[in-house]
Amino acid sequence: MESTFEVLADRRRRQILEFLREGELPAGELVGRLGLSQPTVSKHLKVLREAGLVEVRRDAQRRWYRLRPGPLAEIDAWLAPFREMWGDSLDRLERRLDALPDDT
Repeated sequence: MESTFEVLADRRRRQILEFLREGELPAGELVGRLGLSQPTVSKHLKVLREAGLVEVRRDAQRRWYRLRPGPLAEIDAWLAPFREMWGDSLDRLERRLDALPDDT
């Protein structure tokens, strides 16, 4: 099974997740929005399902997909130290800029 990072490396899969942020969508709606063939979208959805990023609900003939935020929270936690590092760098830059004389 691919890692969450490998799954999210694909632009189309990220697009699917962005669409699903709005709420649950049927597979056919995702096909239309992406402008891809149904088999191609199905393959992407399968990878996202196997990674735990989406889940599917069957309603008669339709399959509805929704976002599962759990794995994304794991990525967010992994990124937290990097955000802190960037924040520290920006704070140092702000202090440096504040120390420069005003040109008024």
